[in-house]
Amino acid sequence: MTTPPEPSPATAAVAEPVGSRLDDWWARTINTPARERLWRWGGPIAVTVLAAVLRLVNLAHPHAIVFDETFYVKDAWTTWNLGYEASWPANPDQQFAAGDTNIFHTNPSFAVHPPLGKWIIALGLAVFGADSSFGWRISVAVCGILLVLLTTLIATKLFRSTLLGTIAGFLLAIDGHAIVMSRVGILDGILALFCLLGFGAVLMDREWHAVRLAAAVAARSGPAGPEGERAVPAWGPVLWWRPWLFAAALAFGFGAGVKWSAFYFLAAFGVYLIVVDALARRRLGIAFWFSSAVLKQGPATFLLLVPAAVAAYLVTWIGWFATSGGMYRTWAQSSNGEWTGALSWVPLSIQNFWHLEAAVYNYHVNEHSPHPYQANPFSWLFLVRPTQMYVQSVDPSQCGGQTCYENITSIANPIIWWCATAALFYLVYRLVRKREWQVGLVLMGMVAGYLPWLLYTNRTIFQFYTIAFEPYMILGLTFVIGLALGSRGDPRWLRTRNLTVVGVFLGLCVVVSAFFYPVWVGMPVPAWFLSMHYWLPTWR
Repeated sequence: MTTPPEPSPATAAVAEPVGSRLDDWWARTINTPARERLWRWGGPIAVTVLAAVLRLVNLAHPHAIVFDETFYVKDAWTTWNLGYEASWPANPDQQFAAGDTNIFHTNPSFAVHPPLGKWIIALGLAVFGADSSFGWRISVAVCGILLVLLTTLIATKLFRSTLLGTIAGFLLAIDGHAIVMSRVGILDGILALFCLLGFGAVLMDREWHAVRLAAAVAARSGPAGPEGERAVPAWGPVLWWRPWLFAAALAFGFGAGVKWSAFYFLAAFGVYLIVVDALARRRLGIAFWFSSAVLKQGPATFLLLVPAAVAAYLVTWIGWFATSGGMYRTWAQSSNGEWTGALSWVPLSIQNFWHLEAAVYNYHVNEHSPHPYQANPFSWLFLVRPTQMYVQSVDPSQCGGQTCYENITSIANPIIWWCATAALFYLVYRLVRKREWQVGLVLMGMVAGYLPWLLYTNRTIFQFYTIAFEPYMILGLTFVIGLALGSRGDPRWLRTRNLTVVGVFLGLCVVVSAFFYPVWVGMPVPAWFLSMHYWLPTWR
């Protein structure tokens, strides 16, 4: 075999350079292990600090009960004081905001969501006082900041890139929907955090499971044959020690203790884990890979997930069980509704709890009261009807003598949102064509957070519910940005063009967020400026 001649110096000199000058500068900048560590942590910390600034500055404004704070802030205060949600006098919001916070009654109110989110909001009330609007919102704001940090860390792990992780966190940090849902004392931002914690635990379990399944199969395989192949067990092992799976169960269970919709995440990722196990067994050469995943590992996965999630959910009701004043707490005793026959042995507290849960379920499926800001879930991905949470006319002197308003609308940055929606449709196509596991995992987050709502198109529901699945939209958009960036091995002209396009896109996102920020945080603005934010007629 002849050795090809070495390229001449002249040939090497004209070889096309790869990577951009920015790549060259960056390589020189982080050329030591210490600097690499600084970047690995510095990027996530920087976007988290940015998120904190956008969410905490002037958080106490407005000092008024905003939108559904009328339910959750006051319920949080009675839960903190009594252990359960209690009723209030008629029209108490102004009195509460004025500092008259202990006018609640002791008889129960019918709360349609579990208590954990209200306990979390109550922590802020306990620390800063129930008369502090900062205290009403600080717990939710902290959850929103942690949501950005967690999205950054998950994206870094998922895409194996600190840059892409930082971009994902940055996009969520500056998005208006995520900002508003961190600055108003309601439940959905807390729910989003618990569901994303479960998602992250599933991501960690995926690697844990793959490594240990391969090791267990290798340990149970027979001796090598004449051609070096080993006999793989036909069914494969059962893995019981899966701590990340247990963590996911707790996260989804506590999430359900905020809102029941977290159970959709539990169900969706339970199915996902079985599918992942089946595919892993097929790659390892297990003959009955599907049957063993469903019939052997499947029951173990169920037992690792569901009981722990249910236990976590029940723990969130400890205040209701420990007291006697909660809604339907003594229903069986007071209404002669005790179960009879085969179920008569069930403790009365459990019977009462079941009656409460049934009543809440009936409320949810039959909630059809019209609302000016209700939004059909088929329109959510297109940002058709955002929720206006607060609007108040203010002294014209604050706007140079013009008509002036303070407004809070939970509208996403339209550029980020619409591009993320386009990215999701592309990801569906890409999953079919390339079957990339990262794409499948991101889309499963959308399946869990979005698709179930399409079954409730006749129910009164709102665009702001989408905060529960917005992180997965951001992850999908970040995946596409990673494709657009290319790699450092691309020709210089191509890499430079790609970096420029992505940089311009991120810059445009910043400009649009700066433009919308006043109507996300209730800054006083002239009426003409407010009207400039109504890009679609349905946004009014």
